[in-house]
Amino acid sequence: MLQIGDLIELITDIPEKNLHSGMLGAIVHCHNENYYEIEFSNEDGETLACLALESKQFMLAWRSETKQWLSAAERVVNLIPNLPEDTAEEILHYACFLSLKKQLPYMTKTTAKAVAL
Repeated sequence: MLQIGDLIELITDIPEKNLHSGMLGAIVHCHNENYYEIEFSNEDGETLACLALESKQFMLAWRSETKQWLSAAERVVNLIPNLPEDTAEEILHYACFLSLKKQLPYMTKTTAKAVAL
């Protein structure tokens, strides 16, 4: 699924390498289906770090094959399997809440909070 040239978004901090959640990196080598060599660069193209990461430490953000960014829905779908089940359930409940809130635009903030609980 992941390929050399794909861009990933880090979802965990790696303080010893001065890398933080949200940073983008490029896959430069596929060790196996769980570990990938990722290169992080600055705006000038200078390498900040190059290290092997487990797939649960990042999510796919851009596919080199299609040359397109993943939609928010695709990114969420890729992220959920790496989360604990109770956290995935929270996301599901929150998504249902947001769906309901969008369907009922007249709902007040107080009512929306009550429904979420």
